[in-house]
Amino acid sequence: MPQPRAWQKMLSGRRLDLLDPTPVDIEIEDIAHGLSFVARWNGQTLGEFPYSVAEHSLLVERLFARLSPAAPVKWRLAALLHDGPEYVIGDMISPVKAAVGPGYDDLDRRLSAAIHIRFGLPAILPAAVKRQIKKADRISAWMEATAIAGFSEAEANRFFGTPDPAMTEGLTLTLRPPVETRAAYLARFAALMAEMG
Repeated sequence: MPQPRAWQKMLSGRRLDLLDPTPVDIEIEDIAHGLSFVARWNGQTLGEFPYSVAEHSLLVERLFARLSPAAPVKWRLAALLHDGPEYVIGDMISPVKAAVGPGYDDLDRRLSAAIHIRFGLPAILPAAVKRQIKKADRISAWMEATAIAGFSEAEANRFFGTPDPAMTEGLTLTLRPPVETRAAYLARFAALMAEMG
């Protein structure tokens, strides 16, 4: 039997090996394009457009900046890229991840490491940074759950924790065409890379 194909051809022309991803095969344009077309919540959200992983990532980066205003810019970049692997493997909801088991986590870790190295970050982020990004991710999930995914506040509090209102003040969810989200994601990436020097 021939081995199953374990690579994906990207629009950039890169061929990304999912079993052994290398930083040289990672392009931000591929990530931004893919994430802007991947729907959060399996597409079970209100609105005329799906709420994409790219849009979610932009919000997580903003929330991370509020949680850690003194953090170096590279950790804000890490927050923007926190769901980067999903440009290849999609956004699997937590119950499906639990059902798939450790294989999903291994694949996610390999892709994350390649993405991090490609853009000048350590392959494995410091634990304290990962915790703050996860905290921003959970606040974002709470906002999404209550605004567009049909959760009551009580349900969202139970699953994601109750966010500090100061963290969400003035922030709203954006639903827009993928081409606009992709442009916003690329612009934010470029701004953070410029700040990093």
